[in-house]
Amino acid sequence: MQVGVILPPLPRRSAELARMAEGLGFASLLYPDSQNLAPDVWQQLALAVQATTTIRLGPGVTNPVTRDPAVTAGAALSLQVESGGRAICGVGRGDSSLQRIGRSTVTVAEFERYLVTLQAYLRGETVDRDGFESRLEWLGAVDVAKVPVEVAATGPRVIAAAARHADRIAFAVGADADHVAWALDTARAAARAAGHDPASLRYGVYVNCAVHPDAVVARDAVRGTVATFARFSSLAGAALDRLPAPLQKVAADLREHYDMRHHTRARAEHARALEDEFIDWFAIAGPVEAALPRFRRLAALGLDFCHVVPGSGEMRREVAATVLQLIATEVIPAVAAGDR
Repeated sequence: MQVGVILPPLPRRSAELARMAEGLGFASLLYPDSQNLAPDVWQQLALAVQATTTIRLGPGVTNPVTRDPAVTAGAALSLQVESGGRAICGVGRGDSSLQRIGRSTVTVAEFERYLVTLQAYLRGETVDRDGFESRLEWLGAVDVAKVPVEVAATGPRVIAAAARHADRIAFAVGADADHVAWALDTARAAARAAGHDPASLRYGVYVNCAVHPDAVVARDAVRGTVATFARFSSLAGAALDRLPAPLQKVAADLREHYDMRHHTRARAEHARALEDEFIDWFAIAGPVEAALPRFRRLAALGLDFCHVVPGSGEMRREVAATVLQLIATEVIPAVAAGDR
């Protein structure tokens, strides 16, 4: 199981962050696409490409509303060309990027139509845009592999849509191995139902993670993004009664109380309300000896990759440095050894 990382792109530091992530041994680096909260993702990824040679790069994630599928496909293809084939096109239904312009998350049906259109552009096909024939006309002038589309998926309907149309699925369901196994089984069943070989897809998981000698510090480090990712299970239309017991009450509370003004922040009231037991269940937070068995259980499920989310907004710099260093020196080698 390869280990990648999600980091916020910072003005004038995105290239430096990419060099650091590659130097630490991460297999991939994703920058969030949230135009009101961070610099433009595709520009920052272009800077990251020039500063690196091996690490895979992409948005984590872009969305169907602020980016037309032709625009996303063109940007992803540009990244693929400039990186020599290292691009990942991460997409989701939209969250803070939409909320900050007064829009709502798209429906699953709308998202599935977007996936179909995006994949058609990336394959070089002609797309019917309300009677107008549209395609990436410059794709034929370059010789690169197709950009893989990776869907961030939480509920069964999005997981199924991803299994029908994506190349990669990154489950945003927490780090509990049993819950991840449910998501993996759901994806494989949906792929088979659509007539696809489940083995043709790559599967991964987002892991809120803070490896730190002090478990209290570790929990506080991930508290903000744990609330953010747990909230994805509570979005409109989600059936809370199907969720694992530890997640049911938290999802119900977050549906009612999550404050988007303090998105991802550890000191937000909705984040401070999370109990330690839930953080220990949903995230991987604590010393190395507690973290490694959790990662090994995820790898044993047959996952191809994980994207670690190493902390939250407002995390102290020295804590962030320790977390990244321990993931790099302890987690990545241990998981890689398990692959051999």
